[in-house]
Amino acid sequence: MLRSLASLFFYARFVRSFSALGYRRAVGDQDSLAPDFSGQTWLVTGATGGIGRSIALQANHHGARVLAVARSQDRLKALKSEADKPGRLVPLAADLSLVDTVRQLPSKRSVQNRPIDVLVNNVGVLLNDHRVTEEGLETSFATNLLGPFVLTEELKEAGWLAADGVVINVSSGGMYGSPLKLEPMNCTDPDRFDGMNAYAMHKRALVELTRWWNGQWQGGPVAHVMHPGWVDTEGVRTSLPIFRKTLQRVLRTPEQGADTVLWLADQRPSPEPDGGIWLDRSLQPEHEFAWTRRSPHTAEDLVAYLRRMAG
Repeated sequence: MLRSLASLFFYARFVRSFSALGYRRAVGDQDSLAPDFSGQTWLVTGATGGIGRSIALQANHHGARVLAVARSQDRLKALKSEADKPGRLVPLAADLSLVDTVRQLPSKRSVQNRPIDVLVNNVGVLLNDHRVTEEGLETSFATNLLGPFVLTEELKEAGWLAADGVVINVSSGGMYGSPLKLEPMNCTDPDRFDGMNAYAMHKRALVELTRWWNGQWQGGPVAHVMHPGWVDTEGVRTSLPIFRKTLQRVLRTPEQGADTVLWLADQRPSPEPDGGIWLDRSLQPEHEFAWTRRSPHTAEDLVAYLRRMAG
């Protein structure tokens, strides 16, 4: 009962801004996007479904060479067939929940073709059932946070992120429901696992990680974190069926969810990183509730923890 009341309060608090109503109110009067990404190379994770699929196809449509990363070869093949410029969409099959697999991506010939101008860490899963990877990590933690961290660090270390490029981390409005935590993010005890809380913790950590990268990189490249609002995706249909049934009429389309990613990538020079999280082309506060500010951990603690988890 308490969990249901908390969820009801959360949804009521954000329905006007996170739904399609909020998107239309915030973006409806702004200019339509007409970017030119010609000559750019993008790498998009989680590229075969929902928001990631929309990002990959739209970036390709506007001229970018897109490295599309996802697990399924068949879905990557289907994505390529849908692209306006299929010769400029490069499928890369990889399971981002496996650290060893992620570490191999920067050595792929297609990745080394030229520096990546836009890296979109989009992949994300909300699991109701507890799962552990073959490397002994809770699957959603490895997918949502550890995989993107390792991929970004490896690409940066190898020199495959363009110095004038952009890294865009796709978080979630769910992060407003969690402070920064460390060990609880990788819950290997099935009796203590809560998929929704885990997802919120992972997405909060992405916000902290973005700030840390900007402090380390000093603009070369710039990192941004955004959240797409409430989008009607396959993941929502599978993991949050009651939420979807209740709010289906006002959920965003994947294209609406992808809008801010494409807008951020089109900004030259990129907006100065100054904290906050982007929603509908506008920088929003990182916290909505005072209690989520109260964490004993820093971004430096988070990075040390992720490095330890990555081995």
